[in-house]
Amino acid sequence: MSTKKIALITGANKGIGLETARQLARLGITVLAGARDEVKASAAAAELRKEGLDAHGIVIDVNDEESIQKAAARIEREYGHLDILVNNAGVMLDDREKKPSEQSIDLWRKTFETNLFGLVATTQALLPLLRKSAAGRIVNLSSILGSITLHSTPGSPIYDSKIPAYDASKSAVNSYTVHLAWELKDTPIKVNAAHPGWVKTEMGGEGAQMEIEDGAKTSVALATLGPDGPNGGFLHMGETLPW
Repeated sequence: MSTKKIALITGANKGIGLETARQLARLGITVLAGARDEVKASAAAAELRKEGLDAHGIVIDVNDEESIQKAAARIEREYGHLDILVNNAGVMLDDREKKPSEQSIDLWRKTFETNLFGLVATTQALLPLLRKSAAGRIVNLSSILGSITLHSTPGSPIYDSKIPAYDASKSAVNSYTVHLAWELKDTPIKVNAAHPGWVKTEMGGEGAQMEIEDGAKTSVALATLGPDGPNGGFLHMGETLPW
């Protein structure tokens, strides 16, 4: 069994997830680059290994319970524990032509299936392995768009940016983060929600201001917190965001 720190990043085949894997591996951590299929997972790991990093692809589709369980079983078999879980996989589905009250239930369901239910299912499956770590860290990728406070405050940076299902799913991720952190408060495990920033990725789209390298920094910081670090927080670049 490995004595090195082991990190699993879901949705690690591109964008912030891949960059998070890269930065964690540069710290000497063994990274498991999670993706929905073998081709994407292997490609991500191969890209990182070209840079001399300790990276391995792992198939994990957060919308598929069997896939999650297989990934957990493989990690247990090959490593015996997990030190870091970065719940990075997510979707942003939006029908810009429709008002918040008109967004389809199907769109809502698909959004929550990945962004909340998939995240919870993945965390539940891997928590037994995180409990075997001397200092487990769970990072849930949220968004400033999950801040109900800022959404309801005229003049805030996001007051006029309404993507209803996505925003609500990230608010729910924040709530789950608080509840899980409370449950684990007397253990060495820390659970936090990360806002990466408005990053130049496929999801970030045109107009995004942050480079991918910077977009991964909050996740990496929360994944490598010391014992005095926050638990149950909602953070961006070390700053606490309003719920």
